[in-house]
Amino acid sequence: MIKTIGVVSLSRGILGEDFMKHEVERGLQRLNDLGFKVKFLPNSMKGVEYIELHPEKRAEDLLEALRDPEIDMVLCAIGGDDTYRLAPYLFDNEELIKAACDKVFLGFSDTTLNHFMLHKAGMKSFYGQAFLPDICELSSDMLPYTRKYFEELITTGTIKEITPADTWYEQRESFGTDQIGVSLPQHINSGFELLQGSSRFSGKILGGCIDSMYDMFDGERYSDMPEICEKYHLFPDAEDWKGRIILLESSEEKMPPEKYRKALEYLKERDVFGAVSGVMVGKPMDGAFEEEYKELLVEVIDDPQLPILCNINIGHALPHCIIPFGVDCEVDAEEQIISFR
Repeated sequence: MIKTIGVVSLSRGILGEDFMKHEVERGLQRLNDLGFKVKFLPNSMKGVEYIELHPEKRAEDLLEALRDPEIDMVLCAIGGDDTYRLAPYLFDNEELIKAACDKVFLGFSDTTLNHFMLHKAGMKSFYGQAFLPDICELSSDMLPYTRKYFEELITTGTIKEITPADTWYEQRESFGTDQIGVSLPQHINSGFELLQGSSRFSGKILGGCIDSMYDMFDGERYSDMPEICEKYHLFPDAEDWKGRIILLESSEEKMPPEKYRKALEYLKERDVFGAVSGVMVGKPMDGAFEEEYKELLVEVIDDPQLPILCNINIGHALPHCIIPFGVDCEVDAEEQIISFR
């Protein structure tokens, strides 16, 4: 049973900046109202510059959170773009492998690489929400669909099934104090969409943000990132993907279609699509390039028998469900249910 939540900043250190205080207080109050004790790991609140300069301290916080017997759940503050830099401090002496346990770990976006790290260490994890984007939401309450899955996870330690949200929301353009209590523009959601393949498929899920996966193979953002990812074997090989379902969701950067194509081609070159049993695709933020992405998925994968399920409320488009990695999953697109056991 979860009683204490440990908050970590494994990517961007925005959690500790003064301009975030109103959001942090809001999220902390919500967790306290739910009856949870919150621990901010020692370096998590030290701000953007410190976090950027000290990946070793971020790694220390993750290891401490996993080792601390009082902490039942590790909750990421937010994503970012350079959590790959933690790899040497987690794997050179097998520290992460030694610290891996059955605690709940929750995060998304750049945290995709942390999920791959935990997978390498043999630890299951949960994808889809984080402290600042979800618990600290500036509306009068957490978004109902988001809250539903967060409360299920923190009260049961797992997720039983996910169904589509009735509503999707536009991204907030400002996060200042003047936004407290301001609701987000909302639209009717159309449910899960099967692009191709069987309406029923199964397998353990792994994956995350396609932008982060692109950066694992392309040195455009950080020239040393592909080398480090390859050195520590962070991206699973084709054999590891065999029979799994790959989750792909796109970030707030709203990746242009030509880059999305290249990202899919990187995955295809690694024989991912030839190994997996299906593809699950998160709804893009604000619906950006949604139709173009669908066309590219069909074209690049070029296997009409491989199921592709789109418009899942996971990742950067609001609201957010939570998807367990490393557990058996059954997808039924016709019944609009994704179940876990």
